[in-house]
Amino acid sequence: MLDVIKQIRIPKILRNFYVSSSVLLFMWLLFFDGNDLITLAKTAGKVHDAERQKEYYLQKIEEVKQNKAELLGNKYLLEKYAREKYLMKKPSEDIYLIEEEQYKD
Repeated sequence: MLDVIKQIRIPKILRNFYVSSSVLLFMWLLFFDGNDLITLAKTAGKVHDAERQKEYYLQKIEEVKQNKAELLGNKYLLEKYAREKYLMKKPSEDIYLIEEEQYKD
C-alpha cells in the first residue's frame, strides 16, 4: 500500500503548504460552503426575476394612476365605470346581465 502511495507523483507546486491549502480552500468555497456557486447562481436568478416583476408592477401602478385621474376628472366616465363595475343604477332603471358562454374545443 505504501509503495503505491510513494509511486504517485505529486507535482512540486502542490507540495507547497500554501498552494495546497489555497486549492483546498478554493474547492471548499466552490462546492461545499453554504454560499457555493450553485446557490449564488440561483439567488442571482431570483433577484433578476424580482427586478423584472418590480418593473412590471411599477408600470401597472402608473396605468392605474392614469385611469384614476381620467375617472375622477370626467363625471360621465365615473358614472359609466360605476354602472359597469359595481352594477349601480338609477332608481327607475332595471339591469339585465347577459353572460356569454365560452366554448372550449
